[in-house]
Amino acid sequence: MAEYKRKPEWLRIRMNTGTQYQDVRKTLDKSKLTTVCTEANCPNQHECWGSYKTATFMVLGEICTRGCRFCSVQTGKPGPVDKNEPVDVARAVKDLQLKHAVITMVTRDDLEDGGAQILAETVTAIREVNPDCTIEVLSSDLIGKDENIKILADSQPEVISHNIETVRRLKKEICSGETYERSIDVLKMMKAESPHSVVKSSIMIGLGETREEILETMDDLLDCGVSILNIGQYLQPTKKNYPVEYYWTPEEFDELKTRALEKGFIFCESGPLVRSSYHAGKHYADYKKIISQEES
Repeated sequence: MAEYKRKPEWLRIRMNTGTQYQDVRKTLDKSKLTTVCTEANCPNQHECWGSYKTATFMVLGEICTRGCRFCSVQTGKPGPVDKNEPVDVARAVKDLQLKHAVITMVTRDDLEDGGAQILAETVTAIREVNPDCTIEVLSSDLIGKDENIKILADSQPEVISHNIETVRRLKKEICSGETYERSIDVLKMMKAESPHSVVKSSIMIGLGETREEILETMDDLLDCGVSILNIGQYLQPTKKNYPVEYYWTPEEFDELKTRALEKGFIFCESGPLVRSSYHAGKHYADYKKIISQEES
């Protein structure tokens, strides 16, 4: 059983459970929807719900068909697909008056399309009730099939995303049923099938990777057409999960952000508490400002 490493001072979290936090929680409890905020024990839950009034919806149930060693989401045999889920998510997005909605999923290897159709229908449903809301979709590898990725891409989310998670050397050890090469291929297909969407990916560090391996991963992601990169510290969610090997300092995260931008990413958020959907709406707005300035 893995032992916890003592967290450094910069990972202390200030809790915000004020009015906005309570509003988001009540809406989510009422809708009975699942969020990755709670299922993955995200350390930013109170900040996102309390300060930014945002949440990341997790569709296709609460049970994942894979058992990645970094993740706290339950693994097992999922239940049937809820055909009403896209409409339910769209209704919650409208009730919360979100300007930017993030939709993610559990991996569903039991479905022929990997869950792509429900993702696409969720994007469409949100657009119907909240046309001014921008939409970000963080998907699994959708079994690595181009036809599945095309289903999602045809819904044309503003941001289409798949996480590389870790460096090439550690991918097989950390991720269940997914290879580094497949993730790279998925990101390439996303760029090809959804050229008008911004392609995004995230990497967690602190699993034993080297700085050189992180930089090599950046190069691979750039070659796929990834424009937005998030880099965050891996935090061991339970004693059963993979242990933290190293806590990168805030200064080291700043240096990695500098290198990412120098290499060619349009936008990079890098910090100990950064996660896939961390400040996602603000980041997309900042990305658009950068592109606008470059084009003018």
